[in-house]
Amino acid sequence: MPKGIGSENPDNSENIVSVDLGDRSYNIHVGSNLLERAGEYIALAAPGARLAIITDTNVGPLHLATLTDSLDCAGIGWLAIEVPAGEKTKCFEQFHQVVEKVLAARLERGDAIVALGGGVVGDLAGFVAGVIRRGMKFIQLPTSLLAQVDSSVGGKTGINSPHGKNLIGVFHQPELVLADTGVLNTLSPREFRAGYAEVAKYGLIDRPNFFTWLEENWPEIERGGPARAEAIAESCRAKAAVVAADEREHGCRALLNLGHTFGHALEGATNYDSTRLVHGEGVAIGMVLAYKFSNRLNLAGPEAAERVIRHLKTVGLPTSISEIPGDVPPAEKLLEYIAQDKKVTKGELNFILTNGIGQSFIANNIATSQVLSFLKEEHPS
Repeated sequence: MPKGIGSENPDNSENIVSVDLGDRSYNIHVGSNLLERAGEYIALAAPGARLAIITDTNVGPLHLATLTDSLDCAGIGWLAIEVPAGEKTKCFEQFHQVVEKVLAARLERGDAIVALGGGVVGDLAGFVAGVIRRGMKFIQLPTSLLAQVDSSVGGKTGINSPHGKNLIGVFHQPELVLADTGVLNTLSPREFRAGYAEVAKYGLIDRPNFFTWLEENWPEIERGGPARAEAIAESCRAKAAVVAADEREHGCRALLNLGHTFGHALEGATNYDSTRLVHGEGVAIGMVLAYKFSNRLNLAGPEAAERVIRHLKTVGLPTSISEIPGDVPPAEKLLEYIAQDKKVTKGELNFILTNGIGQSFIANNIATSQVLSFLKEEHPS
């Protein structure tokens, strides 16, 4: 076990990871049965607040009653708002409907929006919390692996546009994050593995020992043993450190986008159709493309990309554009999606590239011609 992993949780009990942002600091709790005790945590984090719980049609039937029973025991008032499941829910129409329901319930600025769901629900609910009354309290109860290790931490919120993913939103930090490892047992294998792509990402950015540990411990992470909680906690530590250093993504926080520039383009190209490609799968393919593109630019040897491909294939994740079902738009169209990405600066393409496993860096001013040529090589047509 590499240095740092497990150091904060020697008896496999609850992990607490702090996100240090001064007076806006908050804790991420990682452990089992946290949803059953959510009322206790929320009463401390947002005393006296009434809650609007945003959940979706998949998560609500599974976990809403557990949450509301806990809130009732703690004497906390609540309203539940259910939205359709899936990436297409991150749109203006659903955003407007949720905002109107919260306002109709006369919730005040000191009350709280609670996200009970995966990344889609968290992004939408956080955006709602960030703009109603110019900012309500926000609490994250992530129910997917992807949300627990990535989207619930760091305050990025938002919805999608036909022009690209997450282009409309605000930074709005939560008051509290409860990552209940037990709820992950209700995920399909596909969703769990898609979330795992974000776990692997942290090792590939700057924690090579963590990536080696993941290669060795993946089976236990999947089964739900102690390694699962450790993988989640270590991922949260990695992200918390970056967010504390660069909350608004003016510098090193961009490293967290490893694989996302390519991945978001692929999601846009499939019209955010989750039957074809879910976010974590796009990230997995995107990370492979980032490593292969780094090799093409003579920044990293081919063995790094080969190792990434080997591990992601072992996990059961796609590693090439050809594995996306259906037709994929041509390379020129994929480049258009990349050009709309939030990491573009003054029209210049920025990528997260690498010198090897755990050696990622921000590469500015990448020539469009190089990217297009590479995409043509990787395109299945």
